[in-house]
Amino acid sequence: MQKIGLGVIGINPTNMGSTMSLLSGEAELRYELRALCAKRENTLAKYAQDLGVSYWTTEYQELIKQKDIDVIAVFSPDHLHAEHCLAAIEAGKHVICTKPMVTSLADAQKLVQAVKRSGVKFLVGQTMRFDLQFLTLQKMFEDGELGTLMASEAYYVHDMRPVYEFTPWRLNEPQDLMFGGVVHPVDILRCFSGDVVEVHAYGSKGLLTPEFPQMNNFFLNLKFENGQISRVMGLYDVVHPPMPMMQVTLYGSEGTVRADFTDNEPGSLAATWDKMPVKQPMNMTFPPEVDSSVYGHGQTVIRYMRHFQDCLEFDSEPCPNVIDGAKSVAVGVAAWESIRTGQPVQVFNDF
Repeated sequence: MQKIGLGVIGINPTNMGSTMSLLSGEAELRYELRALCAKRENTLAKYAQDLGVSYWTTEYQELIKQKDIDVIAVFSPDHLHAEHCLAAIEAGKHVICTKPMVTSLADAQKLVQAVKRSGVKFLVGQTMRFDLQFLTLQKMFEDGELGTLMASEAYYVHDMRPVYEFTPWRLNEPQDLMFGGVVHPVDILRCFSGDVVEVHAYGSKGLLTPEFPQMNNFFLNLKFENGQISRVMGLYDVVHPPMPMMQVTLYGSEGTVRADFTDNEPGSLAATWDKMPVKQPMNMTFPPEVDSSVYGHGQTVIRYMRHFQDCLEFDSEPCPNVIDGAKSVAVGVAAWESIRTGQPVQVFNDF
């Protein structure tokens, strides 16, 4: 079948953009990596040569003009996502944008409007949705095994100090970890419970990275439109505790299920059912998502790229799409307002 021309904005051997180089090894995928863009010319030139990609540029506007590019994958620093995605959409390209989609409500609204105007496909690259244990958790939920969902909680805890060493922009910009971190558990809870209507949040600045200039540890309480309640924890300036990096727990009327994820180690899922005579937990272990790509997220990226290819082929809507991305950003915006005011804040959902 016809190849899908792929261009990447923001790529080097040690960032998430490098996962795009793994697609050629998947027989059922039709992506062909044709163009690369990054700011460091020497690194980019060598990396393009290593990957066998003939076209590379340090100017994203030039990459977007290439007629043989059908899909643009945006892996640039968070604060550049809006600029890069909008330019790609206006050029009529389909877009995949790594999380967070953007870091402001105004930019989220611009992207939603641009996608609606152009009709292009837009996928937010939320890797957590495509981990095996979370896909299993979602199937259990959709099959009704948990009954009616009553409450939920999720966390993403990550000692960011090693990450700053090979992505210094996160310190220098700095990265807003309400969006660059907390958006992960918020997104995964939204896919089970729908729209968040109210947030009450607290934030603080950790003591391990004094050069980081803003709050980087967060607790959020969420209220959903359907009345469910949730708790989110995002801690990014802590000594990593003896627990998985990410966890989601769903409390249903028929059972409670917890899914865990840890980089480069086996994930797990455990469930307890209400109607069993003896509350014996069900335990499942999943193989680690280990590959040669940065962060060990290669397999999850391959899954969402397979999903995006299906959306292009069958003209279906990607999930999470641009509106999902906007609504997760809106939760972060409301959380910051709650931290500033000390009060619960209503979430904007009118996209």
